[in-house]
Amino acid sequence: MKTYLITGGLGFIGSNYIRKLISEDEQCKIINLDKMTYAGNPDNLNDLKNFNNYVFIHGDICDKQIVKEIFTKYSPNIIINFAAETHVDRSIDNPEEFISTDIFGVYNLLDNAYKHKIELFIQISTDEVYGSIESGSFDEQDNLLPSSPYSASKCGGDRLAYSYFKTYDLPVIITRASNNFGPYQYPEKLIPLFVTNAINDLKLPVYGNGLNVRDWLYVDDHCDAINFLIKKGRLGEVYNIGGNNEFSNLDITYRILDQLNKSRKLIEFVDDRKGHDLRYSLDCSKIHKLGWSPNNSFENALKKSIQWYFENKSWWNPIKSGDFKKYYKKQYKI
Repeated sequence: MKTYLITGGLGFIGSNYIRKLISEDEQCKIINLDKMTYAGNPDNLNDLKNFNNYVFIHGDICDKQIVKEIFTKYSPNIIINFAAETHVDRSIDNPEEFISTDIFGVYNLLDNAYKHKIELFIQISTDEVYGSIESGSFDEQDNLLPSSPYSASKCGGDRLAYSYFKTYDLPVIITRASNNFGPYQYPEKLIPLFVTNAINDLKLPVYGNGLNVRDWLYVDDHCDAINFLIKKGRLGEVYNIGGNNEFSNLDITYRILDQLNKSRKLIEFVDDRKGHDLRYSLDCSKIHKLGWSPNNSFENALKKSIQWYFENKSWWNPIKSGDFKKYYKKQYKI
């Protein structure tokens, strides 16, 4: 029986991954280490309360003592590091938290993984480490030019993980995925924010002219790709993971409104984000040649995601109150 240490497992991608992992291997043991910041929600995994091989630990990947105790007590075979500060807007307001978690926290995990001779360490990075590209797509050999405190800190963790492979022979794989979307995503991100706002007939704040382009990846496909790489990925390699679904923010906004039969008058253009990258695009031929490709079309995945938020108002309504409202008004000034 394999023991997995999943960090950030109460967050969006982490919780979806844990659920995916259990559905494919009921015999695995899962240790979920999560700091429970604003985006770490215990409700994301309420359905696992009766799963005997699941252990939740409230803690920070930067905490040397807690991480050391976990490795000593549970001897994990595979570590998947989802733990991260992830929202670009918040990184602009408070870079220090991002640098701490996304760099020092990664170091703390890597150092313990090396000392305990683990089987595999997967560092979850991001397409944002490449920076913006006007035409074409980035492959894994391209230079990294991060342009926000978030992407710069993720780049640091990305390269630190590779250094432990190169210097210490730690078995590492690095993934760089495009914009994820799907169930349980904290509603500060574009798709869940716009879906939940539209459901309540609230304005949809579109940055600038709305023409910034992102590639969109359904979270279940991302989780599937991680499991694929655990089995078939080569150690020391970086793998781009994308959905091949490039759309502008405005196009995504139109699609959401159309699916919900809402008026486009709900769109409100707001001041652009500082240093807003125009376009991200990934060349994913490397992982495709290994045999992985997304299972979900964008249209079907967006439809499923909208339906999930429509049916789970009890999950997101409490989130979009209190501190979230204060952040929202400060960020968008509407």
